[in-house]
Amino acid sequence: MTVYEELKRRGLIAQVTDEEEIKELINNGKATFYIGFDPTADSLHVGHFMALCLMKRLQMAGNRPIALIGGGTGMVGDPSGRTDMRQMMTPETIQHNCDCFKKQMSRFIDFSEGKALMVNNADWLMNLNYIELLRDVGACFSVNRMLTAECYKQRMEKGLSFLEFNYMIMQSYDFLMLYTKYGCNLQFGGDDQWSNMLGGTELIRRKLGKNACAMTITLLLNSEGKKMGKTQSGAVWLDPNKTSPYDFFQYWRNVDDADVIKCMKLLTFIPIEEIESMETWEGAQLNVAKERLAYELTAMVHGEEEAQKALEASKALFVSGGDTAHMPTTELTSADFDENGSISVADLLVKTELAPSKAEAKRLIKQGGIAVNDEKVTAFDAVVTNADFAEGHLILKKGKKVFHKVVIA
Repeated sequence: MTVYEELKRRGLIAQVTDEEEIKELINNGKATFYIGFDPTADSLHVGHFMALCLMKRLQMAGNRPIALIGGGTGMVGDPSGRTDMRQMMTPETIQHNCDCFKKQMSRFIDFSEGKALMVNNADWLMNLNYIELLRDVGACFSVNRMLTAECYKQRMEKGLSFLEFNYMIMQSYDFLMLYTKYGCNLQFGGDDQWSNMLGGTELIRRKLGKNACAMTITLLLNSEGKKMGKTQSGAVWLDPNKTSPYDFFQYWRNVDDADVIKCMKLLTFIPIEEIESMETWEGAQLNVAKERLAYELTAMVHGEEEAQKALEASKALFVSGGDTAHMPTTELTSADFDENGSISVADLLVKTELAPSKAEAKRLIKQGGIAVNDEKVTAFDAVVTNADFAEGHLILKKGKKVFHKVVIA
C-alpha cells in the first residue's frame, strides 16, 4: 500500500487537484509541503493533532514538511468566521510562541539537517509595498470569482470586511513565496481552506507558467480535526502545564463511541489493518480501543512514562482495583478552611479549576453534575470538612468522566 493509498484509507483526504501528480510526489518522497499554524497562543492544542500526525507520516516517507507560522496573516483575520481585527502581537510574543510550537512539533517532526522547516509569513507580508502587491498579485485575481468562494458566500449577509476579503490574496501569496524561496510544491489544509488554497495554486501558475509544479490537497482538518481542539471547559493543550498528561489521556479515553475508530485512523500510527479489525467492536471492547487510543496519543505528546502513569490512574476510574496516585491533585492548606474547619464545594470547584467561577460551580451543582467521594452534591451551600478526608484525600467528580483528587497539605 502506497503512502497516498493509506491516507485515503484512513479517511484523511477530502479534495485534491492533480491527483496523479500528487501521488507521484508523496509516494516517492519528492514533496516539499506546507501546513499553516496560527501563533496566537504559546501552545498547540489537539485541534492541531491531525496536521502534526500528517506531517510526521509524510516525513517518514521522505517528504519535507514546512510549518508556516502565520505571524503576518494572524494580525488580520482568518477564514474560520472572525471578522474583527486581531490584537496586534509584538514580534517578541510571536517569536516566543513560535519557539513553543517548534518544541512541541519536534515530538512529531525532525527539524535536523533541513529535513523540515519552520518559517513565519510575517517575514514577507509585513514589508509588502501596497502598490507593488496590487500590480503583481492583485491583478491575478477576479473579484467576481472570489465572491463565489464558499468562505466568502457564507458571510456576505453578515458583512464581509475588506480585511477578511484580502485573506485569500495573502494566503495565496504565502504559497508563491514558499514555492520560490523553498521549492514548496504542495500545500495541505482544512476543508474550509479549499478556495484560498486554489487561489495559491492558480497564482503560482499564472505568475510562473501553467507547468509550474504547484498542487493542492485538502484534508478533513476542519470538520473532523479542528473540533477536537475544544471541550466544554476549554481547549485541550499539548503543553503539560496547560493540560496535564492525565487530563490529556482522559480526553481521548472519553471520546464518543462513534468516534474512537475514526480517531485511531486519523491520528495514530497503529497499522490500518489492525484498526479496521476493531470496527465491529462494541461495549467493553470499545473501552479497550479507547484506552489504546489514549495511550498512543499521550505517549506521542508526553512520552511513554507519562502515558503509563495516566493509564494506571485511568484504571482507578474505569477498572476496580486501580489507584489514584497519578490523578490530578490540588493541595489545600488550613488557610483554605473557615473557622469551622469547612470549605464550600463551590469554592473547592474553583480552587481545583473544575469550574472557572463560583457562579459556574453553583450551576454545575444545580444540574446534579458534582459528586464528592461518589456522593452527589445537591445543595448550593454544601461544604466539606476534615471528616471527608478520611483516607487522606477526597475525590471530586464532575459529570461522569472528570475526576480530581484533593488533599490537605
